[in-house]
Order: sequence, then structure tokens, then C-alpha cells
Amino acid sequence: MSDNTSLDVRRQLPSVDVLLAHPLLRDAQACHGRTIVRRAVRETLDAERNRLQRSGVEQDRQIGEELPVLALDRLNGLVQPNARAVFNLTGTVIHTNLGRSPLSEAAIEALIRAGRHPVALEYSLDTGRRGDRDDLVEQLLCELTGAEAATVVNNNAAAVVLALGALGGGREAVISRGELIEIGGAFRMPDIMAAAGCRLHEVGTTNRTHERDFEAAMGENTGLIVKAHTSNYAITGFTKEVSESGLARIAHAHGVPLVIDLGSGALIDLAALGLPHESLPRDAIASGADVVTFSGDKLLGGPQAGIIVGKREMIAAIKKHPLKRALRCDKLILAALEATLRVYRDSDCPECDIPTLALLNRAEEDIAATAERILAKTQGLVADVDVTVEDCMSQLGSGALPVDRLPSHALVWRPCDTRRQVRERRLRWLETAFRQLPRPVIGRVNDGALRLDLRCLAGEQEEAAFIAQLDRFKQRFDMLADDEGGSA
Repeated sequence: MSDNTSLDVRRQLPSVDVLLAHPLLRDAQACHGRTIVRRAVRETLDAERNRLQRSGVEQDRQIGEELPVLALDRLNGLVQPNARAVFNLTGTVIHTNLGRSPLSEAAIEALIRAGRHPVALEYSLDTGRRGDRDDLVEQLLCELTGAEAATVVNNNAAAVVLALGALGGGREAVISRGELIEIGGAFRMPDIMAAAGCRLHEVGTTNRTHERDFEAAMGENTGLIVKAHTSNYAITGFTKEVSESGLARIAHAHGVPLVIDLGSGALIDLAALGLPHESLPRDAIASGADVVTFSGDKLLGGPQAGIIVGKREMIAAIKKHPLKRALRCDKLILAALEATLRVYRDSDCPECDIPTLALLNRAEEDIAATAERILAKTQGLVADVDVTVEDCMSQLGSGALPVDRLPSHALVWRPCDTRRQVRERRLRWLETAFRQLPRPVIGRVNDGALRLDLRCLAGEQEEAAFIAQLDRFKQRFDMLADDEGGSA
């Protein structure tokens, strides 16, 4: 079309004030205020003018009919928080990039209460004097783990650094070579030890370490023995590791502490739920560990926190370390953690009341039923894309049980076109359209298809919320196709 024709088409766009008078946008102004709605309208009109200029074709959508909806979409993008709720359909239940574990209702209520009111954080209601913020959770942690004392910092990496620095700073930390792990973000155990002021002394080989290796390493410069849970990988085959009780015997015979980093930190026996076994802090304490560290936001299902439990004198030394204040938790984290721990102590069914455990323990037939109901809503939704339900395997995530998988079912979106470039382009549109929804849907692209593992889409409300966005998803997909010059 000619430049004059393009200009004529763009002149058909309404003015800002005309669009603001639309009922949808009047309602939006009542909710959000005129300033931000006017900005959304201006940006929408600018984007539409640019689109019409680029398209070089006659008007391809009813100007004035879709613009209020487009303006609302842009408004939603402006007012949406950056920390947005998403649908985690990646197949990784405890997903680090998506905030790990959802909180229990009890923890959410505790967060709201602590956020809304002053709380007795470092104030003793019994004595009327200054208290210790660890008092909010220490007794609960001792009950649940069998430890003598406990303290909490802002994540488990901080817990490990603090424990190593307080108990072994300036001396050697003896650890099996097979446990020199690297966790997400290139965070390595040797680097953690260096940051804590410990000198690394690795013993054994990658796959086999014996008690004699630890015995030979003990000397006047030894500060502590460390055992790290190999949370994000597994060595199988010809292997050997020293038991926790064996390490405790060696450490105590030489007068040094044993520190065990469990990583994920389950508080109940997962095997009893039909899930893979995970080491428990209580078992490590019973085996003779002096200090055990673990996360609050992984298998425990609470807020991000690093929990340190162990012998009373060891915890006292850790709490005196200068870094303790820098790494401490605020009232919101402690309130949510306390509520989570109370669920474990008081609930008749913590695996039902802790959302992460409920998702991990979700029945496969329940997931299959969800998949079939959603599949019925997606047939023919997007042209030239097949949607099917396929078996898949979920993983726990965040370094927990790296080998074990849980049977699940996925909604699989597969472009039909035989041309590779077209398939790849449509696959990108599918992934992007889901990601740009008001509540983004995060799946996994694999083997030429977008896979939405439905394990974490549990409950009638969540399922209904997902289905309610399907029409918007189709609009997004079609707009992406239009903006890139059609579906071919």
C-alpha cells in the first residue's frame, strides 16, 4: 500500500481522550487512576501507528474495537509487579528461578500479620526485656530435629559459610573429594570454605572415600570435618563413602566438630509418602553430628532461610561470629518459618498442609484427569498446532534428589508444518504467547514441542485460572504471527 494509504489508515486511530472514554478504560481509571491509564493509552496508540506503518497492508483488524483491550493489556503490564505469580509447568516442582516452594496458608497468614503489625521480634513478653529473634523458632527446630540449639540465617549457603567460619576459621576443613560440589550460579564448596577462612583438605577419590582417608588427614591444623550432601548430582557404580556416625567418631576422637550440610532439609520421612528417601536433620544429629545446616525453602516447604541446628556450645559460637548479624533474617521470614514449623509439629497431615509436599505426593491419576479436562478446551485453539497429552517425568528440583523422577502428564503443543524453520518459529510463538499472559505460563521446550507438565497445576481454582487465559493466549499467538508477517 502507498505511504498516503498508510497515513490514511493511521488517521483512523482514535484520540487519547476518545479511547479513555471507552467503558473498559473508564473502569480501569476508577481502579488504577487516570495518570497510569492515560500512559497506557498513549503507548498503545503509538505502538499501533508503528505497526500499521510496518505492515504495508490494508487495515487488518477493526481499529477501535481491539484498541481498548490492547490498552488494558499494556496497563496490566505497567501495574503488574515484577515479582509476578506464574504457572510453573516446567516439570521442576521446587524451581529456583520461580521462587522454589510455595508457602502454606498458615505461613501466608503469618506473613500478613507480621507485615501489618509490630511483632515481638527481639522483645521478651515474659521479662519485658530485649530478647533474641532466634527464640521465635529455636524451640520448634529443636523439637523437630532433636538438636540442643538452633539459629537461622538468610539462606543455606550463608549457614554453611557462618558455621565453617565460626568453627574452623584459620584451620583445615577435611572433606571427601566426591563432595566438593557446585550448586547453582557456580557457587562451589571450595570457594565457600575459602570465604569462611578455612583451608581445604580433600581426601579420598571422586567415587570412593574410606575412614582411613579421614584418619590420615587429621592433625594439629585440623579444624573440623565437613560432609556435604551431593544434592544436585549422583555418583553410582563402584562407590564408597564414610557414614555420618563413622565421621562423628573420627572427629570426636580428634577433638574437632563434624559439620553436615544437608542442603534440602526434609523434616519428615519422604519414603513413607512413596517418595524417594531424603536424609533428615534428626538422623544426622542422632548419628553424632555437632552441627547440621539445611534450607528452609526447599523440601521443608517454607521461606528462604538457612537453618543451623546442633550442640549448644557450637550454636553459641556460631551466633557470636561477626557475620551472624549481617546474615540474620527479618521478621517476615521468621514469622513464615515459625508458622511452617508449627505445621510440622501440630498437623495431623503435614504432607497435605505443606504445598510442596502435596505437589510431590500428588496422585498420577489426578494429574491425568486434569490433563484430559484441559485438553478438551484446547482442541483447534491454534491453527496448525497439535495438542496432545503425553506421559512425562517430573523432578523435585533445587538440588533435591537429582536422579529420582515422579511420573506425571504433560500437555504437549507441537507445530504441524513440515518445514523446520516454520515449526521453530511457531514453537517460539507458542512459548512467548504463554509467557506474555497476565499470569505467565512457564513450560519447557523439548524435542520440537512445548511441554506443560501439569503436576503443579493442582486444584479447581488453579485449573480454572489456567483455562480462563486460553482465549487470551490465542490472541497473543495470533498477534505474534501478525507482527512477524503471517503464519507461513
